[in-house]
Amino acid sequence: MTTSLADEFETYRPRLFGLAYRMLGSAADAEDTVQDAYLRFSGADRAGIDQPGAWLAKVVTNLCLNRLTSARARREQYAGPWLPEPVITSDGTLGPLESAERRDAVSMALLVLLERLTPTERAVYVLREAFAYGHREIAGVLELSEANCRQLYRRAVQRVAAPKARFEAAPEQQAGLVASFLTAAREGDLAGLESLLAADVTWWSDGGGKVSAARRPIEGREKVLRFLAGVLGSFATEDVDFMVAEVNGRAALLVRADDRPLGVVTFEVHEGVCTQVRAVLNPDKLEFVGRQLERAQA
Repeated sequence: MTTSLADEFETYRPRLFGLAYRMLGSAADAEDTVQDAYLRFSGADRAGIDQPGAWLAKVVTNLCLNRLTSARARREQYAGPWLPEPVITSDGTLGPLESAERRDAVSMALLVLLERLTPTERAVYVLREAFAYGHREIAGVLELSEANCRQLYRRAVQRVAAPKARFEAAPEQQAGLVASFLTAAREGDLAGLESLLAADVTWWSDGGGKVSAARRPIEGREKVLRFLAGVLGSFATEDVDFMVAEVNGRAALLVRADDRPLGVVTFEVHEGVCTQVRAVLNPDKLEFVGRQLERAQA
């Protein structure tokens, strides 16, 4: 039985999507990139492709580099804080996340840190850390010298360096804190919420100018609590559903109305309290999560 080109490509699609998403921080852009790669694959001379998987990874990486260059300019004009698009990971969309290292590699916290890198540094870091490429393989993908790739990798590691504690919360601890946060939010229990927040907690809201959201980070427990008091008050009059879901490898809070996602809230947990909270509210950035929920309910 002969495998069609489309069927062959589908075997690579999940890995290619995972690569593009880690590179771009955008599920929508990752989907478009993978589709562009398919078009190139379908039009290529197959006789010149010895290893389709490696060929496609190179194509996707270079398509991402082109997108990152233009995306950086767009993000400089973005209304308020820019956050990556969330992805529900309990369905295997970003591959198996059975280890702490793999969960960290797709966490919102790390994706935010990757924004510090140049496009090429990000490519080297992602290929090395998430896909275990050797420096020689990376050099072949990027058409750079192996020595240059090693230098870029060292620089990338230094630029995303962060205290290990930011990523060390065990899954059960993360899930427990998010569940407690949800209970306190539903009950309007500000004292309960206060006990879950670090003194220096920062709350980031990404509305993209499409919905009402804080245009600047809210810093400090007291300010965050005042903000939450207002937010919870506005939700009290609406038919809003809150649930805990696995997003980017960690327990997160999903807010819905009429089965439509209104927001995804992710948490960084250290020593039992939230140190960073990121709320993605921009409806454009919630479309992928919305499709994931629809497929799960089908």
